[in-house]
Amino acid sequence: MRLEPIAAPSWQRRLLPPALALLTTFALAALLAQIAGGEPLSIFGLILTGAFGSKFALLETLNRATPLIFTGLAIAVAFRAKLWNIGAEAQLYAGAVITVVLGTGSLPNLPAPLLLPILGAAAVIAGAGLLLVPALLKTRLGVDEVVTTLLFNFIFLLFVSYLLEGPLKDPMGMGWPKSPRLDPEARLPRVFDGLRLHWGFALALISALLVWLINTRTTLGYEMRAVGQNAEAARFAGIPVTKVILKTALLSGGLAGLAGYSEVAGLKGALTLDLSPGFGYTGIVVAMLALLHPIGVVFAALFVAAIFVGADSMSRAAGVPSYLADIMLASALLLMVLAILLSKFRLRRD
Repeated sequence: MRLEPIAAPSWQRRLLPPALALLTTFALAALLAQIAGGEPLSIFGLILTGAFGSKFALLETLNRATPLIFTGLAIAVAFRAKLWNIGAEAQLYAGAVITVVLGTGSLPNLPAPLLLPILGAAAVIAGAGLLLVPALLKTRLGVDEVVTTLLFNFIFLLFVSYLLEGPLKDPMGMGWPKSPRLDPEARLPRVFDGLRLHWGFALALISALLVWLINTRTTLGYEMRAVGQNAEAARFAGIPVTKVILKTALLSGGLAGLAGYSEVAGLKGALTLDLSPGFGYTGIVVAMLALLHPIGVVFAALFVAAIFVGADSMSRAAGVPSYLADIMLASALLLMVLAILLSKFRLRRD
């Protein structure tokens, strides 16, 4: 048996395998819920209610989806050009660190309408700069970016730990490793008073729209797709492959940096080592579920956020471990990768 590429897959071929992957994921989750002693339909109902059953639950889901949209977009942009960025977690923290450095008195007497865009731009530059290093190593020396971006996650988290125990440690934090809180002018305002949803969610939606426009309406978007399809053919056609990869790295890293800016300026108000519970890695799941489509990333991020938020509520109500959500997402990722493969290739007998 061998895999044979499909020259022009039909829309049924493109959509049916991903749909079957999601259905299989839910079937597996139902089986595990049954084994854990729960009623599958009741479990799914509790997850749905916990994620969307009230105004508070809905806003918490949107809140959780915000960094996932940014990291999902970062991964989707990079993967479409075959730049395997596994380091969105480090780029997120890079954006968070520069936000704290500049937002805790380094830029005094600036009003919020001026300070907030400066902090956002700085976060974009920090995230972009961090991914630019592996991109240069890839294009200049042929170093595998999967290895370098993955290792950067651990290296940068250790650097953040050093900062929180040293230069950025809050002197009023009673010994806890956390940074000083941002100035009030450096905080993203809340959408609703008394609730945690902030305007970073709107920024994430705008970012998804802009990425879609770049992909579909600009020369860079065409070049990224061409390089992702076949780098050698793109080079033969006159596309500057190296420059395209570097531009892709800057865009991808900048989007991940915005996730850190959003979490610090919009939600937490200070930098801690547990700022991200793995948003950078979960962004890979989001991007794959969205089939690397920027608008699809928004819906995939909402889906993943709903599972996490709803699973917490479900666990308290039904006594079923919330690890069910992790199993669902891991299964969805593996099955979606297989679905993408089957949508582009068919099995042939030699």
